[in-house]
Amino acid sequence: MADALTDTARLSIEQREGRTVLAFAGRLDAESIGPLWRRAIRGGERARSQPLLFDLSSVTFCDVAGAAFLAAVETAHGASAQATGATAPVMALLARARTAGRHPGASPPAAPLTAWQLIRNAWQLLAANIAFIGEGAVALARLPAHRRMLRVPDLLRYVDQAGVRSLPLVILLGYLIGLILAFQSAIPMRRFGADLYVANLVAISLLRELGPLLAAVILAGRTGSAFAAEIGTMKVNEEIDALRTMGLDPMTMLVLPRMITSMLVIPVMTLALELAGLLGMTTVMRGFGFPIVAIARQIQNWVTTTDLYGGLFKSVCFGLAVAAIGCRAGLATGVGPRAVGLSATEAVVGGIVVTIALDGVFALIFYRLHL
Repeated sequence: MADALTDTARLSIEQREGRTVLAFAGRLDAESIGPLWRRAIRGGERARSQPLLFDLSSVTFCDVAGAAFLAAVETAHGASAQATGATAPVMALLARARTAGRHPGASPPAAPLTAWQLIRNAWQLLAANIAFIGEGAVALARLPAHRRMLRVPDLLRYVDQAGVRSLPLVILLGYLIGLILAFQSAIPMRRFGADLYVANLVAISLLRELGPLLAAVILAGRTGSAFAAEIGTMKVNEEIDALRTMGLDPMTMLVLPRMITSMLVIPVMTLALELAGLLGMTTVMRGFGFPIVAIARQIQNWVTTTDLYGGLFKSVCFGLAVAAIGCRAGLATGVGPRAVGLSATEAVVGGIVVTIALDGVFALIFYRLHL
């Protein structure tokens, strides 16, 4: 008991030759330095106008916690202290504690990207996307042999998440788009007495362009981001590596079900959005005094099955692109707390951009084919 009391950490603060001396004794470890902490910090703060000296000649033991304690006192003092009477191992620990306690300086500004770096980054991104498409094609070709990896309950769950639960949003958005288009179109067309042709304009716009495009945007923002976040979380938690270790193909188990689901649900979403848009347009036209029979006759005379089937075909392509981009972003998730969020953002932005680009390509193709 007497040895334990004698070895307890002790501190005395003295003034020697114009310097503040903090004389430590006993054991400077995590268990003993607690009672000395505030007193030593205050001593270091009060001695800012004078040199500081650590007298460690009576210290019997010092561990990493004790060295960090001495470094904290130096930080409170604002300058390094001179240490005397310490052994070489204690001085080495104190030096490491001082290095760890220094705040890093401001990082140098990032150098601007050169044209060559931009070209290289674009080429790497293109190569990664081509590799992903190739892996998806190989997984689809091997699906008959790996059909047990494609589980029906997963497909049904994805259909519910991507399609069924999005219908209220799709219907609401479609109805509002129909209202807005009808109102905005009726204002200029009324000058020419062509109010009735608002039905033709809105119907063709919805079936050929806006229906598939808006459905794809909803799919990208609601489902593509969810795909990227789910797969990205699995990537961060090393679950995808575990699947590969067990001999399971992540493309077959994770990517193909989501791509198939998106291709199945987006035509239904497109039809629901188009019907809701036509209902919104009919509401406006009824407000202008046009009977439902006249509105329906205008739609029947101007809208063809080519418009309907062409829009549905585009929606299937959009759904495939959105799902592929979301899964690709999830599989490319990096490390760190921001990785999953960045992947979800990349999935949304990439899905919308690619959808609009594909829509432009389809517009050119349909124009050349006179569709």
